[in-house]
Amino acid sequence: MSFKKRYNFHLHIHFAHLLEERLRNRLAPLGIHPRQARILGVLGMMGQASQAQLAREFGLTAASMSTMTSRLLAAGLIERHVDPQEHRSNVLKLTRHGTNLLEQIHREWQAIDRETTEVLGEENAALYAALSLRLRNAFGGSTPGEECLDKDAVASPSRGENA
Repeated sequence: MSFKKRYNFHLHIHFAHLLEERLRNRLAPLGIHPRQARILGVLGMMGQASQAQLAREFGLTAASMSTMTSRLLAAGLIERHVDPQEHRSNVLKLTRHGTNLLEQIHREWQAIDRETTEVLGEENAALYAALSLRLRNAFGGSTPGEECLDKDAVASPSRGENA
């Protein structure tokens, strides 16, 4: 067996790490981390969700989600309310401050997409996204809050809007 073989998955892991670091640096001036930004993004799509529902959507333990949402609550980015359908439950939703921050986060996400498109070109960037989606789905992943997504709207990184 040769120990000088290059494995393709290492490239995926390395790129994912570099991409997350780039995003972390872009979000740092906003005072938020990439995973916190994703939670705000999902709450923006869903409108409101329980902590347990968010944990399921992200595939996290209840304890991990509790830690993340506690920080977002303390920062005034989300708020907790009694669930109007289930009075014994609470739901989380964005505050006005959280909504304003989410608009800035979306601009940073669009900038990252534009950078990828600049490197790969429009056609290859679309192909890369499609192949990444296929791999993610094949490995059991899903998009948190996916049922709330507009299936006909596709992000256009070059214009920074939905097309």
